[in-house]
Amino acid sequence: MRDDTLEGIKIGIVAGEPSGDLLGASLIKALRQKIPHLTITGVGGPAMIAEGCESLYNIESLSLMGFVEPLMHLPELINIRNGLYHHFLKNKPDVFIGIDSPDFNLGLELKLRQKGIRVAHYVSPSVWAWRQNRIFKIARAVDLMLTLFPFEAKIYEDHQIPVKFVGHPLADQIPLHPDKLAARKRLNLDPEKIYIAILPGSRRKELKYLAKLFIAAAYRIWKVRPQIEFITSSANKKRHVEFQTKWRKDIPEVPIKFFERHSHDVMEASDVVLVTSGTATLETMLYKRPMVIAYRTGALTFQIAKRIIHVKYIGLPNLLANERVVPELIQNDATPEKLTLALLDYLDHPEKVAALEKRFTELHEKLRCNASEKAAEAIFSLISTSLRGA
Repeated sequence: MRDDTLEGIKIGIVAGEPSGDLLGASLIKALRQKIPHLTITGVGGPAMIAEGCESLYNIESLSLMGFVEPLMHLPELINIRNGLYHHFLKNKPDVFIGIDSPDFNLGLELKLRQKGIRVAHYVSPSVWAWRQNRIFKIARAVDLMLTLFPFEAKIYEDHQIPVKFVGHPLADQIPLHPDKLAARKRLNLDPEKIYIAILPGSRRKELKYLAKLFIAAAYRIWKVRPQIEFITSSANKKRHVEFQTKWRKDIPEVPIKFFERHSHDVMEASDVVLVTSGTATLETMLYKRPMVIAYRTGALTFQIAKRIIHVKYIGLPNLLANERVVPELIQNDATPEKLTLALLDYLDHPEKVAALEKRFTELHEKLRCNASEKAAEAIFSLISTSLRGA
């Protein structure tokens, strides 16, 4: 494609949560290598904005979890989606990219594609786990599906939906062999102490259900092994203040060091990690740290989820390995007592940690594919096809 045809290229993009913001930022950076003078508008967080995305709405408005919370904010979500739809009709992008957040993005993608706008969706919805019928809506809504994990591509191939497995950008960014001492130096931590990282999530609702539980588990561990200290990092200032407030209110004597926007350093510096389900489990795996995955939500949300989700595991390390390589304690099983036993089990059995590190390294290598560059190349091809009028 001639350079002069790349002038004025516009991309619409919507990410709905912090993990999508990081993916979007890496993708934008890779796209700018191919199309330097790129205009990008939509919804993004601080990482995407730093890469030049004009965010029309606050990403926090879309960062909702479960089944009940989105329903409570439905009018606001509909207004945002309508606003984006009309914006992109008025300012037609050469391609629209929805990053994750399928409940929000797929409806928008379908409407935009019906108006002749090319659409890529980055991060496969969990059609292999629940709501399998969404595959038919996806077929109508997207020109291209970009998947992060190898096991996801087959279902799209089976339904003749253009798909490309690109790997995960975090697998490219995070070193195969982490450096615990260097991370501790960056955080000004004692190189000799034992640290357990407690990461209850980046969303407000996750803190609501998990912060007190994680602090209670930390307290039980500290009472029996007072030499152990705890570290945590929050995704932003709001979560940082909320978590500190809960800690001061509940059990302030537990020695927790709080950091903000240093989750990767905290994972790398730790000996063991207590983490909620989500992208953080993948990040912990990539840093080769033994982990216990815990998850709680509202009773109604959990009962709905139990009936419609058909998957053996919720943690990404277990899903990628297709076996339970790390413990998952969900809802009523997520108690301070059980979390304590599972975390201390790693510290008492270094041979388990060594075996886990080896397994995590194998999984890391499978995901290390230059993901952002591959995704950018696929989207560039989609733009090229659009400009040729195909």
